[in-house]
Amino acid sequence: MKFDLNKKENIDLLYNHALNAYKNSYSPYSNFKVGACVLTDDGKFIYGTNIENASFGLTNCAERSALFNTYSLGYKKENILCLAIVGNSKNNEVISPCGACRQVISELMDKLTPIVLFNIDKTYKITNISELLPLSFSNEDME
Repeated sequence: MKFDLNKKENIDLLYNHALNAYKNSYSPYSNFKVGACVLTDDGKFIYGTNIENASFGLTNCAERSALFNTYSLGYKKENILCLAIVGNSKNNEVISPCGACRQVISELMDKLTPIVLFNIDKTYKITNISELLPLSFSNEDME
């Protein structure tokens, strides 16, 4: 499946799916909702949202939830066409993954797979994990 991020309708589609995940957020402590969706090569959109816990260390971010869900369904990095993330960031800036999510993304996605970062107002930026986490720690560093 080809997915052209230069087409407005594809950006809108990604935004709408990430926004659907955003609506499922369980964030009673921070009140900061985040939604993410993975688009797979067979055209499926797999959602993830942030799930908070009173013990903050047990909280899971939307990006990791989406990727873990994707792998749980049997997909691998070669099946992932795109990751989209939406949140209501300050100053109309696009959402940006935390360090833990960047590390997980660097292992579970190809380095050049597009990541579309959205603000709730549909402002967006297209990037990839090589740009977001240069010099990442990987399995090659463990040899």
